[in-house]
Amino acid sequence: MKYKISMKKTKALYIVLILFSAFAGRNVYALDNENWQKEVGAKSFPEASSTWCVNDIVSDTNISNWAEVIQSAIDKCHEEGGGIVYLRPGTYSTGSIFVKENVHLRIDEGVTIKGIPTEEVYPIIDTRIAGVEMKWPAAVINIIGQKNAAITGKGTVDGEGKYFWDKFWNMFPEYDENGLRWALDYDCQRPRLILVSNSENITLRGLRLEEPGFWTVHILYSNNITVDSLVIRNNINGHGPSSDGVDIDSSNRILIENCDIDCNDDNFCLKAGKDADGLRVNRPTEYVVIRNCLARAGHGLVTFGSETSGGIRHIEAYQLKATGTLYGIRLKSAKTRGGTIEDVYIHDIEMDDVFVPIRGTLNWFPKYSYTKLPSGMKTVPEHWKALTGKVKKKKGIPRFRNFRIKKLTATRAGSAVEVTGLKESTIDDFIIEDSSIDCKRPGYIQYVSDWTFKNVTINALSNEAVTEENATNIRWVNH
Repeated sequence: MKYKISMKKTKALYIVLILFSAFAGRNVYALDNENWQKEVGAKSFPEASSTWCVNDIVSDTNISNWAEVIQSAIDKCHEEGGGIVYLRPGTYSTGSIFVKENVHLRIDEGVTIKGIPTEEVYPIIDTRIAGVEMKWPAAVINIIGQKNAAITGKGTVDGEGKYFWDKFWNMFPEYDENGLRWALDYDCQRPRLILVSNSENITLRGLRLEEPGFWTVHILYSNNITVDSLVIRNNINGHGPSSDGVDIDSSNRILIENCDIDCNDDNFCLKAGKDADGLRVNRPTEYVVIRNCLARAGHGLVTFGSETSGGIRHIEAYQLKATGTLYGIRLKSAKTRGGTIEDVYIHDIEMDDVFVPIRGTLNWFPKYSYTKLPSGMKTVPEHWKALTGKVKKKKGIPRFRNFRIKKLTATRAGSAVEVTGLKESTIDDFIIEDSSIDCKRPGYIQYVSDWTFKNVTINALSNEAVTEENATNIRWVNH
């Protein structure tokens, strides 16, 4: 007997499958669309239809701020349909510059663009920083609201960040003493090095990036972005606070490859908004590939969070190396943050001298994560209102589930694994397989469920097993 199913019935069946998958904790689209990885990255690149040399615009090269001159070349190139803008070898001090549609800013070997270490040269823009929409200084180089643009070359962009790092540390004691650690990063406005925001089909390739005032590369609210072969060094004048490597923030179809990062915070980081403001925006980071990259100093080879409000899903990270990084695979969120992090596949990973290869907490850094206004304070800055917005308890609980970690090799680790979920939200459905970790101590898993360790060897000097507390359905399978 043959059955003929109508389109209406087919559609109804698919809706039922989606609803069932939501209750079952699985994602039908991700399972049925296994080739999404082919759709990540920029799908176009600016044509070299015309070439503009910045140096030809001016006769006097004794310029203290090149921003206006560089911007003039970019604007003229854009107005005439696009092309390449470049500089002759030399060092160029500048405030914020803005790359436009169809423009390829080429920073060749021998060219150094230096951010000027003072606030005045970075105009205040509407943006999102550390998960909250607010006014903040523009980056040294910006691509905002554009399509089909690129910044490439073997030259250097130097943020001259130490001025801004010192500003942060000078403010720190007063804020910490008054219970305002949660406000410090937002009040101490420090420019990022490169910002790509509300844009699509953008390529960043080949650059050496040094010492940002804040984050190095921030990909925000953008689609189809390629970040390729960047060398990030935030360690020349000491490691600056919050000097993240590459932050992917409420963006999708992103490709990160062949990068080498030494920084003083998360090396490759996935973010999606913070607390009440992040839940209001509710934009996920999804469909991201990170591959063939190296993390040196830093706080996380691949970090999920702590800004998780919009959700993070459909992530593949592979052929990565970490050496001397604090943590390897890092999960972090808070009880006011919310969001679901799921459908993550991490494989073929090498770590050496990493303190904890697999680290997770859903109650991260309370002094920073949880806000409380000082008693008696009647007037507050506008962004403090966003920071202190109330979140309903159920909406604030984050969820981490459906991770697969395969072929992870770690040597000279401190602990093999340190993962703590919440009583209200266990970290669920993790599969770790075909992996080997040499470490001082095995570590622990707490408030987790449905974890499988398949062909996993933990060689701990302490000769102890991984401690399991409030852990259900944990399986150790070896063949």
